[in-house]
Amino acid sequence: MKNKFREFPISSWAIDNRTTIFLLTILITVAGLVAFRSLPKENFPEIAWPVIYVSTPYPGTSPQDIENLVTRKIEKELKGLEGLKEINSTSIQDFSSIFVEFETDVNLEEAKLDVQDAVDRAKSELPNDLPADPMVIDINLSEIPIMFINVSGNYDNVTLKRYAEDIKEELEKMGEILRVDIVGAPEREIQVNVDLYKMQAANVSFSDIENAIAGENVIISGGEIKLKNQKVAVRVNGEFHSVQDIQNIVVRSGRGNIVYLKDIAEVVDGFKEAASFARLNGESVITLNVIKKAGENLVDASDNIRLILDEMKAKRFPEDLTVLISGDQSVMTRNTLNELTNTIIIGFILVTIVLMFFMGIRDALFVGLAVPLSSFIAFAILPALGFTMNLIVLFSFILAMGIVVDNAIVVIENTYRIFHEGELPLKLAAKKAAGEVIGPVFAGTLTTVCPFLPLLFWGGPVGEFMGFMPVVMIITLFASLFVAYVINPVFAVSFMKRNTETPVVKHRQVLIYTGAAAALSIFFHLISIPALGNIMLFMAVFVPLYHYVLKWAIHWFQQRMLPAVKGSYRSLLAWSLEGRRPYGVIAGAVLFLFLVGALVGASDIKYVMFPETQPNFIYVYNELPTGTRIEVTDSVTRIIEARVNEVLGPDNPDVKAVITNVAIGAGDVKSFDQNSSKPNKGKVTVEFVSFRHRKGPRSTRQIMNEVRDNMPDIPGAKITVGYDEQSPPGSSPVEVKLTAEDFGQLMQVGEGLYSYLDSVDIPGVENLKWDVDEKRPELLINIDREKARELGMSSGQIGMALRTALFGKEVSKLRSNEDDYEIVLRLDERYRNDIASLLDMRVTYMDQSIGRFKSVPISAVAGFEYTTAYGGVNRSDLNKSITISSNILTGYNVNDVNAEVEYWVEEFKKKAVYTPAVDIEVGGETKDQAEEGQFLAGAFAAAILLIFMILVTQFNSFSSVLIIMSQVLLSIMGVFIGHLVTGMDFSVVLSGVGLVVLAGIVVNNGIILLDFFQILQRQGMPLKEAIIEGGAIRFTPVLLTASSTVLGLVPLALSFNINFGTLLTRLDPQIFFGGDSAVFWEPFSWSVIYGLSFATIITLVIVPVIYYVVKRGEARLMRALGLGRLLDDEPHNSTNGQGREEDLIDLVGEKG
Repeated sequence: MKNKFREFPISSWAIDNRTTIFLLTILITVAGLVAFRSLPKENFPEIAWPVIYVSTPYPGTSPQDIENLVTRKIEKELKGLEGLKEINSTSIQDFSSIFVEFETDVNLEEAKLDVQDAVDRAKSELPNDLPADPMVIDINLSEIPIMFINVSGNYDNVTLKRYAEDIKEELEKMGEILRVDIVGAPEREIQVNVDLYKMQAANVSFSDIENAIAGENVIISGGEIKLKNQKVAVRVNGEFHSVQDIQNIVVRSGRGNIVYLKDIAEVVDGFKEAASFARLNGESVITLNVIKKAGENLVDASDNIRLILDEMKAKRFPEDLTVLISGDQSVMTRNTLNELTNTIIIGFILVTIVLMFFMGIRDALFVGLAVPLSSFIAFAILPALGFTMNLIVLFSFILAMGIVVDNAIVVIENTYRIFHEGELPLKLAAKKAAGEVIGPVFAGTLTTVCPFLPLLFWGGPVGEFMGFMPVVMIITLFASLFVAYVINPVFAVSFMKRNTETPVVKHRQVLIYTGAAAALSIFFHLISIPALGNIMLFMAVFVPLYHYVLKWAIHWFQQRMLPAVKGSYRSLLAWSLEGRRPYGVIAGAVLFLFLVGALVGASDIKYVMFPETQPNFIYVYNELPTGTRIEVTDSVTRIIEARVNEVLGPDNPDVKAVITNVAIGAGDVKSFDQNSSKPNKGKVTVEFVSFRHRKGPRSTRQIMNEVRDNMPDIPGAKITVGYDEQSPPGSSPVEVKLTAEDFGQLMQVGEGLYSYLDSVDIPGVENLKWDVDEKRPELLINIDREKARELGMSSGQIGMALRTALFGKEVSKLRSNEDDYEIVLRLDERYRNDIASLLDMRVTYMDQSIGRFKSVPISAVAGFEYTTAYGGVNRSDLNKSITISSNILTGYNVNDVNAEVEYWVEEFKKKAVYTPAVDIEVGGETKDQAEEGQFLAGAFAAAILLIFMILVTQFNSFSSVLIIMSQVLLSIMGVFIGHLVTGMDFSVVLSGVGLVVLAGIVVNNGIILLDFFQILQRQGMPLKEAIIEGGAIRFTPVLLTASSTVLGLVPLALSFNINFGTLLTRLDPQIFFGGDSAVFWEPFSWSVIYGLSFATIITLVIVPVIYYVVKRGEARLMRALGLGRLLDDEPHNSTNGQGREEDLIDLVGEKG
């Protein structure tokens, strides 16, 4: 027989096929758990940075010549590429670097091909003597070291390097590892150090030596000869096997003289000049930078590396060799994942406890199933999307946890209500309940999804960073709809029971369950499975606690507390709807909103991009003038290192390691040049232990401020202090960019502005720096071209002779085992650093005019002068550029500081040194905030529009939709009231996303209320009575859906954490407040909590009152138009819903 109520076919089918659904539930659980374990784990998501890098070496060329001959030629071809956002380049001595940035929606592979095509087109205009073609590579931000392995001990550097190479060889066999770079190790080099005067006395040139070495160190196949019945290969093997082989070669001069190489040069099996220094806790080390492949599991890679190192230390390395790991990214990843996972569990427990009091333990578990099952469905889908388990993904599940139960709450609560009314058996009650609320629940899910749809189109680094959230939320929300209408009804039909008036405790049953749990606990502990043993122990405690305490508390709450609250709410609604009070309530609400708006507008709420977190790493950067010798930089860095240790104190328990890098690895951690050697740069890194293990009285931010205050004032040294910001890459906090076509004008204005801003001492600015490679000393060789031409010499011959003498030239390689070592030819050191000797050096060449060799000293055709030149030329979008930047001191707001910077820039423009030909733009983090805020404002508007369209479709009434949308305004007010009262900074990104997400969450309350008002009206109930009765009935689901979302975020907002892993294994909860992930997500969590709490409390009264006033007004309007009469409190005649007898309020309620 066909039921007389509306059903939802899918739910009804699931209820009739419960065995299939139970099997499906098991499959979903298994698939989700397997996917969760297999998902790669990382802290931050791997961002595809839309930047292509073009590098072009051109040895012996000045920065200005590099710019004109190479950089500008390539830029000219690049500027017309489709999807191009920005071109930035740097031209330095011997090298051109161009960074081509595209919009985030551009396919990176296609962009790389386009850049390669543009570079190929430019080749015809590039110098013919380039040593190699320009290289086009894409920048992969995942190629940063996941850890540093430091090797040290009482051994020479050669031995330490051999141990480091053994580690490198083993690690590079791992499938997760891309490569391992060794830093700080000496590089073997065969040096041919020529005695200048002996070489000239023997009439030998560098070319003679080069040809002799290259001509001897060969293996040449001579073909084959036939011997009897065989073919035998003929091979000439002149390969060098030792330094003695090289020393004893014969060098023939251009005039036919024969000398041995050992007579004019010293051949040394030595090392290249030190390119870097590295120390760990003050001790010199050799460091291995371990780089993971993109998409591989960071945690697994770290675990495998540690296993390999432990095995090597036990079996292959001596006991006194020290191998220490620092900067292990997996530590933070584990902490973040553990903290967020524990937060999910805490939130789930809180939500379940609240549900238990409202619905009973059995129904609470039905609803609670929505959280793990929806998550399992999402886990099963994420691998197909190429997602990893990271900070953003896990937070998305925390946010979803409080929302996904909303659908289950409405379905289960409605089933519970209908079943306990006693009119229908449980099976039919579940079918009726699902059919009754499918409309509002589906509409509510769609409106919750709507705010996440615009976020899918978020561009830029922040959009790439946050882009995981909308995808995970959309999948999880639709999964929750499936769980609510397919799985939850089946569990309800199978296990829901009618509550008795008074709880009945079956003492024998409680004793059996408790005893069984206790026995299992003992058994599992005896077989060394403590986790299961402790779970059974908790069960043994919970069973009697529930039956003798919680069951009675729940009964009291449901029978006494909740009815009393509902009664008070019913009375409040009835009072609010009497007489002219509704108009007073609305007027009071409007006045309140204006008052709040005025307070917010006049408030001093600080806006930031991302919240400040407690540093896990502190970086002290030291930059000396360009041209400073690496030994000098190292000595200054040692002073800084000592000052840092003064602040840290001896045996600081919060400090894990102090790492020092000079030259290589000394660049800014946010830059792309970590592996390049900058002899004038040093960096001291302080690595702290994990947050929950910190015991010192000072926070790491306090330590950072003390380190900054304790830095020495060293003339010529720029010392800045930074930390590991938990955010995607972006601009510096303070950034002023100058661009111009004329380099002279640019430098004049740039130097003036830099000095001016430095002199005004802007509060909050740490230490101004600019990206100009300042004037470096040069020894300029001036060639007299007329004399050189008379003697048949060229500038190229002189330049190459000097380059070989000073820089050296690789003339061949010495093979040893499987390695090749460079054989480098150059002057002996005592001549390389003597200007007179260099100018006395003779250049031997063939004079083509007379057909014989000549040997002429350089001083005969050239002189020298000391000068300075800029070490590099920067360009931005085809114009020369200078960028002045700085960090912000703790306690200052970036927007306030940038406003001050902008003021002083405008003041500078009034000075005579400024020329309009130089464009000055103040950007930095403030500009980034404006860009992200603009996108989020657009996303908010798009979300509102989508929600409006869905609600109009659902209610077919503009007035009802506008009433529901009023909650969005209420939630915004709630957010700013919360920030105003607590003084919390407003994060443009995180709080802004919270506002967008709130728009979809808060309207659900209005949907639940208004939909039920209309259902009661269609059943014949008068308007006022329908509102009062409907509000009382829907009070519980409205309160539950809001509180579940709030409670799910409360642990994260309070930074409260319990380690459930140690709790289950060792009964040690390790409770603590704080943590990186908690601090990072605080702005988002509190924004949602403030907005949703305020909107829910106000909505329960304001929305019914507005609905009442609007519907009465519509009825009066239609009566005035002669379309009907107002029947406010009379019963509705809804027979067949036909004719003019239909109540007018039904008419306006249905058709708006």
